Amino acid sequence: MKTAPTWLHVLLVLFWTLLGLSLRFANLTDKPLWTDEFSTIAFSLGNGFSDIPLDQVITTENLLQPLRPTPGNGVKDVISHLFRESNHPPLYFVLSHFWLSLFPTNSDGIISTWGIRSLAALIGTITIPVTFCLSWLAFRSRVVAQTATALMAVSPFGIYLAQEARHYTLPILVILLSLCCLVIAARKLRDRVILPIWLCLSWIVINGLGIATHYFFAFTLGAEAIVILCLGLVQSWREGGIWYPSVHWRRMWIVAAGTAAAGLIWWPILQNLQEGELTRWIYQGDRSGWAWLDPVGQALAGWITMLYLLPIQTDPQWLEALFGVALVLLMLWTVPKLYRGLQVQYLQREPRLGVLVLSVFVVGAIVLFFSITYFFEADLTSAFRYNFVFFPGAVVLLGAGLASSWDVAVRIAQSPAVSVPPALLNLLRVSNRKTVVVIWLLSLLGALTVLANLGYQKTHRPDVVAATIRDQTEYPALVAIPHRTHGQTGRMMGIALELQQQPPPNPVLFLLAHQTQNPDSVITPLEQALSQLSRPLDLWLLNFQEIPEEPLDKVLKAQACTAVSKSRAVDGYRYRLYRCRKLASTKQPPTKSGVGAELLQESFDR
Repeated sequence: MKTAPTWLHVLLVLFWTLLGLSLRFANLTDKPLWTDEFSTIAFSLGNGFSDIPLDQVITTENLLQPLRPTPGNGVKDVISHLFRESNHPPLYFVLSHFWLSLFPTNSDGIISTWGIRSLAALIGTITIPVTFCLSWLAFRSRVVAQTATALMAVSPFGIYLAQEARHYTLPILVILLSLCCLVIAARKLRDRVILPIWLCLSWIVINGLGIATHYFFAFTLGAEAIVILCLGLVQSWREGGIWYPSVHWRRMWIVAAGTAAAGLIWWPILQNLQEGELTRWIYQGDRSGWAWLDPVGQALAGWITMLYLLPIQTDPQWLEALFGVALVLLMLWTVPKLYRGLQVQYLQREPRLGVLVLSVFVVGAIVLFFSITYFFEADLTSAFRYNFVFFPGAVVLLGAGLASSWDVAVRIAQSPAVSVPPALLNLLRVSNRKTVVVIWLLSLLGALTVLANLGYQKTHRPDVVAATIRDQTEYPALVAIPHRTHGQTGRMMGIALELQQQPPPNPVLFLLAHQTQNPDSVITPLEQALSQLSRPLDLWLLNFQEIPEEPLDKVLKAQACTAVSKSRAVDGYRYRLYRCRKLASTKQPPTKSGVGAELLQESFDR
């Protein structure tokens, strides 16, 4: 591949890109939408969740209203709702706003799943050829660039993020561009060359776009700062002087100042973000014993999926365990090969800088992650998706390590200090290239595992809950959930959308019982809702496990509601069916406007 003509490399990059495109768009609508994706839809349309009624019975129409385009909504509405109801910067949602205008709604007026997910999939595809650019800039080797590009095309982690209607593939693209600037700057600084002004301005703009896409881009900037600091310290040590006043370093400080200014723009907004409940899930309490090692195990599991993934979310459980052990063994077999490959790259002058820059970048980001996890009790390792911060750098390092195996025989033959028989050279070439091919095929198997929904299943599974409701509900039903943020609204939306697509024989209504600091606060709206609805009634309680049992049981008993199923659990939900008989009184309680029989009839009409 070293002597291959340029046009062949262009065709190879095109092939990897088309392969990655096919994988990212394959089965794009097969998995159900989940809470975070509903947030993307609503905010991208310039809608919010605050208009959905709480503490009262609502229909599917009411619940899914934010998923329908609102005439007249524009970018101003997108930004306004985001800053008021969420904790994310607006760039991706603004792009998604314009993207969704290209797609028609379905028969119910709701944005299509393909439309909302296709933007992330398309941006994820663009990262493939950009990976080639970063790899070549870092190692000046087309072998490394092709290998890294091939890995990015099939990475299970990359495909998982690309098939989510979320804003993770866009920062990955921006990180790739920022790393390109970092590598160019590192080479200039090494060679004592002043950074060109176009590089400084481009880098500042790219970093500003990264912060406007995801606030965790700050970890990328922190890791890049660690790289620059290390370069400066090494240079200072070698020259026996202070490095920062040097002429060729001055424009580096301009980049730092410009990036800081781009970040400080968001500081007033960060002060007013809707934190608390929206991010409570990531904070861990006091750890003890083996729990201190949980973040390490979670981090290792997430890192593995950048290269490999097997069907670890399949039945039966013993098969899951078997695939889990196989993944660990696979990595133990692979890591020494990657390490030796990077060692070989480090021995050469041009690749050495790429190894140093990207290794320090990846390690620096990981150190920042663990620092936040252990010192601030915010477990960033519990969500694998946050590894997007250093994912591009890790993929290029993987490509560099494997590329050493690909052309090992060529390097041995060119070494004047080594005399090897031609037959042995051919054997080395074949065996090492077979290893690279096997590793790539196993990575492709991981991509297919994601597409088959046997790994990286959605964080919540509303499809499973909806199927149970559809199969076991015998009467008109009420589905109730304690509400704290729009996260619970999204959980309910997932169920409602699944039931709308495949309606059950009886109508289903919904209740978002708002929960304050007092867990009992959901009891009153539940009691009021039950007293307003006709009997017999099937009641599904979702995620009521934190509600005190005594007052809940008292209300259910008073409303003649008896459990008819055991409590079940699936990702994002714990649910149980109760059946409510007619009350002892001969006269049914009066219904308020908009609830009760009118709502049930409205649901039947739809």
